[in-house]
Amino acid sequence: MSNYAQELRETAQAMVAPGKGILAMDESNGTCNKRFEKLGIPATEDRRRAYRELILTTPKLSEFVSGAILFDETIRQSSKSGVPFTEVMKTAGLIIGIKVDTGAKDLAGCPEEKVTEGLDGLRDRVAEYYKMGARFAKWRAVITIGEGIPSSTCIEANAHALARYAALCQEGGLVPIVEPEVLIDGNHTIERCYEVTDETLQVVFNQLRLNKVPLDQIILKPSMVISGLACPTQAGVEQVAEMTIKCLRNNVPVTVPGVAFLSGGQTYEQSSAHLNTMNLKYGSLYPWRVTFSYARAIQQPALDHWRGDDANIPAAQQILYHRAKLNGAASLGQYTPDMEKAPVSV
Repeated sequence: MSNYAQELRETAQAMVAPGKGILAMDESNGTCNKRFEKLGIPATEDRRRAYRELILTTPKLSEFVSGAILFDETIRQSSKSGVPFTEVMKTAGLIIGIKVDTGAKDLAGCPEEKVTEGLDGLRDRVAEYYKMGARFAKWRAVITIGEGIPSSTCIEANAHALARYAALCQEGGLVPIVEPEVLIDGNHTIERCYEVTDETLQVVFNQLRLNKVPLDQIILKPSMVISGLACPTQAGVEQVAEMTIKCLRNNVPVTVPGVAFLSGGQTYEQSSAHLNTMNLKYGSLYPWRVTFSYARAIQQPALDHWRGDDANIPAAQQILYHRAKLNGAASLGQYTPDMEKAPVSV
């Protein structure tokens, strides 16, 4: 049992406190640069730093966000005035999180499939990040639905890596966010997504048990059960909520403190509406907190407004705060589409 067990339990509970979710701002430099290039923002370390400062200094963000997942570059950066981002976050009441995987790589023997790497040297990285103030971590596994895939090889390999990562994090004092993402890309039906998500979660929790990971000290970050983006028949909000909760209830043990969904290619409105319907209709049926760990679904509108121009920071922060507020409401089953039109004010 980890020396940090009590601290880990308390952190996990705080990460999914009522009305709050987790902000995923851990995109790699390459991904961040691609988003910048689309908007004509210079792909430089200075602009990445400025963008991350915009997010972390958004006034009152902690009303709806418990913590933020950072990339390695970000946890080492400071604000324009020289305050380390870790200190900025502590002052703002945000728990510091860190992405620790090194990305999804081609899985040998399994064409079109990926396995996430990063276990080598992870114990030492966890120790360093804990010293820097991090209290939770993230590792993302990627499962693709396609012709004849996912293979059981791919699901097992990713689940095993997730479990070993989780055990190493808990040993070193970080709450592991366990993220098995079934990708939305493809023409598969919601029923096919259900089958794959069901099998994936089953294998992930088997591996977590085999690797002696206490489940009251993790947060699950799954994808929703949803139609593939290219599927001609798109399931409605009610069906997505119903099938997602059914899948979770079949697989997620009661000891897990929280489920924080990724938005994974949904529109801003969809990701809020799906989360809201789950909590509104089924909130009394599950024992864990059900909330968000969104990236683009919260940040993209602010990034679109900012466009690298510091004169746009206050308005961009208001947009960010507004999206966080809507998802905070959705995590309590209190979101309505009318709130999308509400005036933005902090």
